[in-house]
Amino acid sequence: MASTSEAESAAAVPAPAAATSSSEVAEKPAVEPLRLPSIEEVRGQDIWNNCAVRSVVSGVMGGGLGIAMGLLLGALDNPMMQEEMTVKQQIIHSAKTMGKRSYHSAKTFAIMGLVFSAAECVVEKARAKHDTTNSAVAGCVTGGALSAKGGPQAACLGCAGFATFSVLIEKFMDRHT
Repeated sequence: MASTSEAESAAAVPAPAAATSSSEVAEKPAVEPLRLPSIEEVRGQDIWNNCAVRSVVSGVMGGGLGIAMGLLLGALDNPMMQEEMTVKQQIIHSAKTMGKRSYHSAKTFAIMGLVFSAAECVVEKARAKHDTTNSAVAGCVTGGALSAKGGPQAACLGCAGFATFSVLIEKFMDRHT
């Protein structure tokens, strides 16, 4: 019986592999050491994780986007009496229109960015999850807040519309996996 187990153990040992060329052997990628974040990076992350900071930054960026949109759309407006106006009057009219549109668009986009970012951050901290539900709730809050002046029906439609839009954008951007 001892000779049978020796034969089995000898069969289990693989035979030496034939010599292979170095091109056939795949090189393993070098393992890079882990790099810990510096103190400045940790402080920057702590600042950015503050909901107030994130909301204010989003509001300012939304205001900047609103200014750009107002300038673009204001420049496309044609005066009603264009044929009767001189070039100087047309330029003045266009500048005033662009200024008014920029102000209103900046205000709307700033409020939109601030409210959405604040709501998303608060919901994310409360749920301790980073997913699409946070965007849906933040969209609902933002849409309801922006359309609240129109009454409860407008607020409900704004909530549903903005929440749907937020979820679609999240799915399109695939930010949350």
